[in-house]
Amino acid sequence: MKAAVYCGKEDLRVKEVPIREPEDNEVVIRVKYCGVCGTDIHIFHGDGGACDVTPPLIPGHEFSGVVEKVGAAVKTVKPGDRVAGNPNDMCGECYFCKNGKEHFCENNIGVGTTVDGGFAEYVVMHEKQVYKFSENLNFIEAAMAEPISCCLNAIDLCNIQMGSTVLVIGGGPIGMIMLQLAKYAGASKLILSEPVEEKREQALKLGATKTIDPLEENVQEVLNEYCKNVDVVIECVGNIKTQEQAVQFAGKAATVMLFGLAAPGESFPICPDDLFKKELKVMSSYINPYTFERAMQVLEAKTIELESLITNIVPLEQIEDVFVKPEYRRTGKVMIQID
Repeated sequence: MKAAVYCGKEDLRVKEVPIREPEDNEVVIRVKYCGVCGTDIHIFHGDGGACDVTPPLIPGHEFSGVVEKVGAAVKTVKPGDRVAGNPNDMCGECYFCKNGKEHFCENNIGVGTTVDGGFAEYVVMHEKQVYKFSENLNFIEAAMAEPISCCLNAIDLCNIQMGSTVLVIGGGPIGMIMLQLAKYAGASKLILSEPVEEKREQALKLGATKTIDPLEENVQEVLNEYCKNVDVVIECVGNIKTQEQAVQFAGKAATVMLFGLAAPGESFPICPDDLFKKELKVMSSYINPYTFERAMQVLEAKTIELESLITNIVPLEQIEDVFVKPEYRRTGKVMIQID
C-alpha cells in the first residue's frame, strides 16, 4: 500500500509498504480521509505528541474509511461498513484503567503515534476502536470524530453552566469546535480572541457574541466593558504567550483550560498571588477518555458546523507540503485524501 512514513525529524516520505494482516480481533480499514492534527506537526518536527514516537512510523490518528477485512473473531463490524477509528487502545488491566482513568493507561497503544496510523491506504486496528456511522455523515465529517472527542473531554472539565461567559483564545479549527460546544453547553456570552479578520467573522456566524482582535485592541479593556466576569477561558493556540494571557484574562473563580499543545520544555511565569486572589482553576485536557461515542453522536446529529472549518483537501502524494509550508496552518483544517 501507499503510505506517508515518518522516518525521523522533518523526514516524511510517501512510499510503498506492506499491508499487515489482521489478528483475530482486528479490522482492516480502507482509509478515505485523515486529518492533520497539531500533534502530527509536533511529531514531524521531532517533538513527539501525547506519547513518545519512534520512527519509522505512519502517523495520522483522525481518520474515516470503509471496512475492508475483519479477523476471525470480529463480530460488530463487517466489510463495507463505514467507520471512524478511535486511535487509543487501552489495556484495561493497569492501575489507571481499573480506576476510571484509562487515558493514562500504562500500556496504551496509539494508532498513528505508537503504531502505524491513517496517512496510508489501509490501517489495522482493534475491533473495539472502530465506530460505525450512517450515510447521514460523509467521510470528511466522520474523520473529525477524534478531535471532537478530545474537545468534549475539555468541555466536560470546564464545567460550563447556563449563563456562563466563555473566552476562547484562537480561532483555528479546534477553537471553532470549542466555540460551538461551549454554546451548546450553555454559555450566554461567547467571546473569541483571534487576530485574523476572516476567522473572527466566521466565529460570529458560528455563535460567538463578541470577537476581539488582540493585535489591535486591548483585550482586557474590551472584556471589562463587555462582561462582569470571564468564567471560563479555553486556550486553543498552544503558544506560551497566549497561555499566559489565558490566566491573565480569567475572571474570579474561573476555569482556565490550556488545551493547545505547546512545545515540550516551554514554560511561562505564573504568579501564585494572582491564582489565590482570583481562586483560579488552571487545567489541561489529555486525549479523549470515554468521549468517542459521544463525538459520533454529535456528528450524526449535525450539532456543530464543520464544513467551513475544513479549508484544504490534499492528496496523500502531496502530504509533505502540509508539514513544510506554514500557509496551510494559517487557514483551517487540512484533510489528507487517501482514496
